[in-house]
Amino acid sequence: MKLSSPIALADIAVLIGATYHGDAMFPISGINEIHMVSEGDLTFVDHPKYYSKALSSNASTIIINQKVECPVGKALLFHDDPFAAYTLLVRTILPFIASTAAISPTASIAGDTIIQPGVFVGNHVVIGKNCIIHSNVSLYDHTVIGNNVVIHANSVLGADAYYFQRKPAGYRKLESCGRVVIEDNVEIGALCSIDRGVSGNTVIGKGTKFDNHVQVGHDTQIGANCLIGAHTAIAGVTRIEDDVIIWAKVAINKDLVIGKGAVILATSAVDKSLPGGVTYFGSPAIEARKKWKELVMLRRLPEIYNKLK
Repeated sequence: MKLSSPIALADIAVLIGATYHGDAMFPISGINEIHMVSEGDLTFVDHPKYYSKALSSNASTIIINQKVECPVGKALLFHDDPFAAYTLLVRTILPFIASTAAISPTASIAGDTIIQPGVFVGNHVVIGKNCIIHSNVSLYDHTVIGNNVVIHANSVLGADAYYFQRKPAGYRKLESCGRVVIEDNVEIGALCSIDRGVSGNTVIGKGTKFDNHVQVGHDTQIGANCLIGAHTAIAGVTRIEDDVIIWAKVAINKDLVIGKGAVILATSAVDKSLPGGVTYFGSPAIEARKKWKELVMLRRLPEIYNKLK
């Protein structure tokens, strides 16, 4: 998430109750998770396993729970609980504001777009031209919809990321401050759920089409002209490149890349990144022709066993 205007390091330290190393006026222009950071961003780290990754990342400011040497050109915020500090920062900078109407007066909706009865449009939502938003769709705050988009009944765009930290006392939620961005000419089926990014955007690319009951996790990027079949579940921080076809009931794990033009056949489960231009099948998914040969051999096992016996 980029801030509307930079905040000084010392001001952030006061806000979260931290000490700091660096120029008091050192500017912080964004808040992001470690895999999303760019220059000017603040991130956090709370486990020694990831100290090096955070300190060497593109982040300019790091909240950390250990006194370490500050890398050149960066600033550090020292806090006993970086997770809690980061969450407090998000809640302060982008607080939840309850809606007072079914369609927020802060929303921007193009004049020729059709909003069916029962639709909820949250604060600062943007909807482009020539869209149809069917009944009982919920568009959470800050969602962005392009032109010529169709969203079918009961779909939910912009719900919080499914992102929790386990502690002995229970689970702690990492607050979401990202958005859902739907580009032009997209069609979203009925009863779909697209979660917003934890700190960046969940993006559905131009011309992509969803069937019903599709789940897309936080910070996932889906390219242009993809087809996503019914009951597909795509975990967070996954990147699906252009022209990918995913048929029904496919499960895709987190942090993967599905290459351009890949086809994943129905009921498959994907546990690793897949190169483009290939058809895949199975659980775990492999090249489809290889999988079919394996299935043929499995069916022949009783025959082979009887011959050996």
